[in-house]
Amino acid sequence: MKLWLSVLAVTVISWLMKASAPLVIGHHKLPPSVIRMTALTAPVLLAGLIVTELGGEHWQALDWTKIVGTATAGGLCLAKVPMLLAVAGGIIITAVIRLSLR
Repeated sequence: MKLWLSVLAVTVISWLMKASAPLVIGHHKLPPSVIRMTALTAPVLLAGLIVTELGGEHWQALDWTKIVGTATAGGLCLAKVPMLLAVAGGIIITAVIRLSLR
């Protein structure tokens, strides 16, 4: 029971914090530097998640085939290939490399 109350309390506090930002900043115009910094948070968080998923702190156990596949998918996205095809290309490249290393 205490666990669920803790989860509920954290949920409510998180919601209140998210809801308070528009109320506090609502009538003020943000400086351009803050807008640029905010726009960069999503790519930075995504890069951090990718690095953590691919190996994180344990570089000895790093799977290089995953890195090549992720780089392939990213490159295809930069080349304006549809997302589904880019992900499929990354998967195919990863599979081909793994099969060739056997």
